[in-house]
Amino acid sequence: MFKISHSIPVRFGMLLIILFGIGWLHPSLLEAVPPGDPDEPHLPVLGESSRLEDYLLYATLTNPGLEAAFDRFKAALEKIEQVGTLPDPTFNYAYFIEEVETRVGPQEQRLGIAQVFPWLSKLRLRSAVASEAANAAEQQYQAAKLRLFFEVKNAYYELYYLARAIAITEDNISLLKHLESVAQANFMVGAPVSGVIKAQVELGKLDDRQRTLEALREPIIAGFNGALGRPVDAPVPWPKALPVREIELDDQEVLDAMTEHSPELRRLDFEIAREEQAIELARKDFRPNFKVGLDWVDTGSALAPNLPGSGRDPLVAKVSVSVPIWRSKYRAGVREAGRRREAQRGFREDAENTLEARLKLVLFKFHDAERKIDLFRDTLVPLAEASLEVAQVGYEAGKEDFLNVIDAQRLLLEFQLSFERGVADREQRFAEAEMLAGRPLADPGIADPKPTIGTRP
Repeated sequence: MFKISHSIPVRFGMLLIILFGIGWLHPSLLEAVPPGDPDEPHLPVLGESSRLEDYLLYATLTNPGLEAAFDRFKAALEKIEQVGTLPDPTFNYAYFIEEVETRVGPQEQRLGIAQVFPWLSKLRLRSAVASEAANAAEQQYQAAKLRLFFEVKNAYYELYYLARAIAITEDNISLLKHLESVAQANFMVGAPVSGVIKAQVELGKLDDRQRTLEALREPIIAGFNGALGRPVDAPVPWPKALPVREIELDDQEVLDAMTEHSPELRRLDFEIAREEQAIELARKDFRPNFKVGLDWVDTGSALAPNLPGSGRDPLVAKVSVSVPIWRSKYRAGVREAGRRREAQRGFREDAENTLEARLKLVLFKFHDAERKIDLFRDTLVPLAEASLEVAQVGYEAGKEDFLNVIDAQRLLLEFQLSFERGVADREQRFAEAEMLAGRPLADPGIADPKPTIGTRP
């Protein structure tokens, strides 16, 4: 049985109480819950006056996919401390079924504690591997945030185009109704009925287009709300006017920015660094680990009375060393880590090539949209407006065929829609270029476009 009168056993028992008390008596110490961030931004209220920046902030705070990416990054940070800490010490207890009789008394039971110490720098390398993995997880989070921003902007600009297309179509319907009334008045005084029929046919086509555009609003809003982390049927007002921004992009500078700032490429750089640390860690498997321990043996009283040292409890210091003899296994581990590093290098090169090709196509579409904006705004739309006005005056004066009026009206409609499509495409491609480059590309100014037919929502 234990003899608490000895000072060494008492101290040993206190050590055990402390070790086990940390794990069992105070489990709250093992699960620290970080306090809430008092500086966390408030969720904006979305409504008629909401701007694109409000939607982006709302998506950042509510999108579940972005939140999951952030939690993955925080989880990777927690791994660093785990792998960089010594393994738990081990406690052992042995009871002698048959007491071992010694000169100073029978040995009845044994208690011991031991701690493993890995080879020098193993813990540091394990922490380094986990740190690089956490850095890669952070870049995954940054990439997810950029993708989310692009999804929100893309849906916002598509919704803007839809609003403009509906407004322009409604204006053209009003114009055609006026032309139809003129054709009917001319028919009453002897003009051919073909003008009335052509106007009614064109009205039917525009009515069908308007219905299609209005039906398209629901799926676009559903995608927009999905990016915002809201119910797909949550109401979304029409975007406000979207002036044409003056943006100067240098293609080579954008490509250089992608190489330096792209979260996808930076993630792969950290993956490569992680595998390089893993190679060094695998090489440490050729080195032994050490275990240091201390045992206390509970010894009873000697049979001989008054024997010096009777019942003295011995302390045993222990040191053990692992013997890394399976060299082929350790060499295979080094080769495995080396192959993983080469694989990550290949992934990185392939990703850079793919991103560069995609970014070049996006830049082409951006510049093409700029060209179309200038063409339709400055040339084609004004010419189409003038052509329609001339044809309409000529028809009312009996000098133009009604078919010429319909063709001029149809051409103006297509040019107006093409201009608004160019405005939306340009903004969408600019947002996509920023996503691929990994950073803002410009601080553009604003230049109001020349007005086209249709009231801006």
